[in-house]
Amino acid sequence: MDKGKIFRDLHYAGAPFIIPNPWDIGTAKLLASCGFRALATTSAGYAFSRGLPDGGVGFETMIQHCREMSAATDLPVSADLEKGKGDSPESAAETVFAAAAAGLAGCSIEDHTGDAADPIYDFSLAVERVSAAADAARALKHDFVLTARAENFLWNRPDLDETIRRLKAFEAAGADVLYAPGLSDMAAVEKVCAAIKKPVNVLAVPNFTVKALADAGVARISLGSKLATFAFGMLENASREMLRDGSFGFARAGMPFARAQALFAKSGD
Repeated sequence: MDKGKIFRDLHYAGAPFIIPNPWDIGTAKLLASCGFRALATTSAGYAFSRGLPDGGVGFETMIQHCREMSAATDLPVSADLEKGKGDSPESAAETVFAAAAAGLAGCSIEDHTGDAADPIYDFSLAVERVSAAADAARALKHDFVLTARAENFLWNRPDLDETIRRLKAFEAAGADVLYAPGLSDMAAVEKVCAAIKKPVNVLAVPNFTVKALADAGVARISLGSKLATFAFGMLENASREMLRDGSFGFARAGMPFARAQALFAKSGD
């Protein structure tokens, strides 16, 4: 079974699929059981689960996490690998080879440097990194979907023209899917989709709907860290209820123990 080919075939402009982002084996199995057709890791969600900030997990630890996630489900799994193994184009290629060896169906490479003082790679270097990663993906014996991310909007550089310039260059460099996380209005999404010929991924925000994104031409909708932060938020709310009110009403909204037990017993663990 070529999970990369299965994953690629899910991408149709105007008919987007939702790819949720579990952060551990349990949430991966839960989301797979819900009927989603593919999963993606979340660098932030995994880091938070380890008590670390986003960006605080080393590359080798992240790859081991990806290996566990891809083995936890029969679904294709794509990985958020942040900037990858290093800063150079060669390290971007090594990132793809490591991701494929971990059993992933795809991964993303972003133009965020990891340095808050200088957060975005120079345009030329960013394109060279995507080109090297795309060459590595094409050199694999099985299909592998490379997503290239333009991170301007996440790092206080809300320049849509520059973002589109980068996405178009990444597309020409061989990326399979283009992604600009942080877009918050449909007009920007529509402009990105109009400028890009290959599939576009959009990060869900509360004011978006699947229908509106489909009408804009989006092919894939991801959640990023939103499910993880939702779970953390619910845990925080439960804690406040217990400590402030001395009550336990939060437990009514939880998954029944028997349901969780049955889910994970069925999964074979």
